[in-house]
Amino acid sequence: MTIVLPDPGQPNRDFERLADRARLERTAAALASRGFDVQIADSAKEARRLVLEKIPEGAQVHTALSETMRELGISAEVDDSGRYESIRSQLNALDRQTQGREMRKLAAAPDYVVGSAHAVTDAGEIIVGSGSGSQLGAYAYAGGHVILVIGHQKLVSDIDEGLRRVREYSLPLEHARMQGLGRPGSLLAKTLIISYEPSARISVILVPETLGF
Repeated sequence: MTIVLPDPGQPNRDFERLADRARLERTAAALASRGFDVQIADSAKEARRLVLEKIPEGAQVHTALSETMRELGISAEVDDSGRYESIRSQLNALDRQTQGREMRKLAAAPDYVVGSAHAVTDAGEIIVGSGSGSQLGAYAYAGGHVILVIGHQKLVSDIDEGLRRVREYSLPLEHARMQGLGRPGSLLAKTLIISYEPSARISVILVPETLGF
């Protein structure tokens, strides 16, 4: 069956508004109250350092497909430096048609998974949208350690606004990005809302800069 990808239209630029330091600190406190391990980086450069400090050399790491990870150079560091066991590199060496089950198992429960989110509410809830859902299981439960880096433009008032941000801003930009790569576009197929993390398994690094979308 072929799914026809709807045109998501133009991105709603209202969702590019930036959060000030006070809002970042309130959001960090809200995240911490829900069990997340949270830090506020002073810059994107410091966020990169904080991420890499959390991952032991030689660890098994999966980089979720993320513009934030690409912009920070974390995808390249994890997948190309040789310092880590890169799940992404292993996946790229497999054939989706004949080794799909092996690929799903490999990506499902990495020791570390690094990525981002599309919105964080003032109350400390994290929203992630996905076309395939490939990263959502690891974020929600199966990943041993989850590290999410989130730019200040992704802070929203509540879940309703966060879901609107995913549909009206993140999806159109990802759709255009995929078309720029010669692909049909993108689809918002699955959405994860993480409300609590009792084990502090998820680390969140908030950044006072615009990262990803």
